[in-house]
This record gives sequence, structure tokens and C-alpha cells, in this order.
Amino acid sequence: MNSVHQGPFLFNCADLPRRAGELREYELTFDAHEPLGIPLFAVPQDEPIEVDLRLQAVEEGVLASATVRALAVGECIRCLDRVEQEVEEDFHELYIYESDPRSRQPKRREAEVIVDDEDPVLTMQGDYIDLEAPIRDAIILNLPVNPLCDENCLGLCPGCGVKWEELPEDHGHDQVDIRWAGLEKLAGLENLTPPPERPEGSV
Repeated sequence: MNSVHQGPFLFNCADLPRRAGELREYELTFDAHEPLGIPLFAVPQDEPIEVDLRLQAVEEGVLASATVRALAVGECIRCLDRVEQEVEEDFHELYIYESDPRSRQPKRREAEVIVDDEDPVLTMQGDYIDLEAPIRDAIILNLPVNPLCDENCLGLCPGCGVKWEELPEDHGHDQVDIRWAGLEKLAGLENLTPPPERPEGSV
């Protein structure tokens, strides 16, 4: 008996008869997973991911069609404010039946199934399908690479770190040339009072 790969998005579709044309629909919620997304924007760990799943048995395997919904969270690249985005995306994936060594009539080989050369072939694990890859793609491909809280966000003042929109128009900071920083310290020594001179012959 083949061992089944364990994962947070593994789904048992044993109740779907393996007869072409058979259909089943499911409403799933996955809430035990690692963060899904990109470094600046992701669906947080264990944040509920809702999947409306429709499975159809076909000759080669199981065709999975689904709508994925989740909440992604990140930071604005200009002002670092929290940014949220509702993700809703569809996917369609074909899961090929595993070859059955007990069958006298071997099932169609995976190589005979016409697929896009750039897309990996997904294979069923017994009665299980792993939805992680299509769910991950549905989420990641809909996240902005450079998230913004607003397209007109002005960002932060590099001098004090306060948001520009919260500062007066004439806000600014004196710019100090680092090449003169050492001389400014020396200039400050000029204002120091020299110590009193000792009288002659004193120890």
C-alpha cells in the first residue's frame, strides 16, 4: 500500500466515483498552514483559506475546479502601514490517476495526457489530491510585488521617520555635510574657558 504524502491541503475524494462525468462539490476551509505569499505580502499562518471545490471524474483522472478566497496582509513599501487585500481567484487542474500495478489493463500513461510543457503533471495519491500547488499559485499570482496603502502615499521623512502627509509643508531638517562633522567638533572647543595659569614656583 502506497504511503500518502501528508500536507495541510490534502483532500480525500474517495466519494467521487471513477466514472467519467461524475461530479461532486465541496465547501472547504483550510486553517492550519504556513504563510502563503511573498516576503512583503502573504496570507498569514493559519489564516482561513476558503475553497469552493468542484471535482469531475474524467478518463485520465480528476478535474478540479475551484474558487479560492483568503485575506492577505503586508506592509506599505513607502510608509510601512498595514495593508490588507482580499484574494479571490479560480483555478482548474487535472490530477492524473496513479498507475495500478494490480490491473491487467494498465491505465493510460501520464506521458499520453496532453498538458502544457511548462506545467507540472499533478498525480493523485490513491483517493487523495493535494491542493497546495494550485492554491499557492492562485494566491501568490494575485499579490502585488510592491504593496502600497495608497497609490498617492508620500512615504516617510528620512530625517525623522514621520509620515510626510502628517507634516507641515515647510517641514525640513538641516543637512550636515559629514565631511565637516569633525571640524564642527573642533569649533566647539573654541568656546571652552581655558584653565587658570599656575603661579610660578607652584607644584
